[in-house]
Amino acid sequence: MMEKIPLRNLHNRVNRRELKARIQESAEPRVTLSYYKYVTLPDPQLFRDHLFRVYQPLGVLGRIYVAREGVNAQLSVPAAHFAAFQAVMEEMAFFKNLRLNVAVEDDGKSFFALIIKVREKIVTDGIDDPNFDPAQTGTHLQAEEWNRLTDDPATIVVDMRNHYESEVGRFENAITPDAATFREELPLVAELLEDKKDHKILMYCTGGIRCEKASAYMRYRGFENVFQLEGGIIEYARQAEAKGLKNKFLGKNFVFDERLGERISPDVIAHCHQCGAPADDHTNCANHHCHILFIQCASCRARYADFCSDFCRDFSTLTAEAQKAQAPTMVFNGSKFGKGNYKAFRRSGAALLRQTQ
Repeated sequence: MMEKIPLRNLHNRVNRRELKARIQESAEPRVTLSYYKYVTLPDPQLFRDHLFRVYQPLGVLGRIYVAREGVNAQLSVPAAHFAAFQAVMEEMAFFKNLRLNVAVEDDGKSFFALIIKVREKIVTDGIDDPNFDPAQTGTHLQAEEWNRLTDDPATIVVDMRNHYESEVGRFENAITPDAATFREELPLVAELLEDKKDHKILMYCTGGIRCEKASAYMRYRGFENVFQLEGGIIEYARQAEAKGLKNKFLGKNFVFDERLGERISPDVIAHCHQCGAPADDHTNCANHHCHILFIQCASCRARYADFCSDFCRDFSTLTAEAQKAQAPTMVFNGSKFGKGNYKAFRRSGAALLRQTQ
């Protein structure tokens, strides 16, 4: 039985800036990976404490959400401790033979702290109907099956990620909904495809977790032929390379860690949000009072010094005291726009619908 340890001993005791500096200076090889598991956890807090207790001694870093419905984790593990990490995972019955999605590109700097939070759900979906059964998922497809079905022009491919993710990378001919959250996207996609319930609907996301719920939701809404990409973009890229398959994914796979993306194909399908030049590197404005997520090309990075605007760059030259005093009276791009929206082109629902016809 897992011992309940006081929470004060199961959290980071070092400040964020120092932790980040340690990782940036470290030459230790690390493996970035993600995993998820839908499983009923009677006591999420107890399990959260257990994960911290077994992961911390191994030097595991990352962000993990624990809820009654399961676990959603993005991690960085020291290469020297990877075998020990796998052994720890196998000791937990419901993690046996669990697929670990190892990053396509990895510089060892993806995370700098171990943060484990208890949440109501591991994926916020906005679904509150007790008749919805998340276990009724669509058919899982391996990369080869995915390619075969997407060769059919009548097949509808839907990107179940946020708009700023699909902006830098997506599958050929995919519908990319103009949504900033998964909760917003679920009903949007169902309504968009309401008259196409007899079509083959293929769904994908980063690692598979969102499509578990999305495919079940589409079936709940009456769609008959729903499929999802097993392991998401990450596993697809691995299988395509290993088996010599055609890679149908264009551009970058956006990731929610310090890397902000990993390249899947050489294609650059996005544009700089400042000058419009071809670019697909996301960054956050260096002004921490703004911190807006946007795409910036190399030329604009040099011109603006990692800031989203002259305004933010100039503001950051003020003393810390002056910034603190003036920031509450200022309106930064991070206040005015959501993620990826700063000068970004976003398509209308009508334009999306034309992709399905």
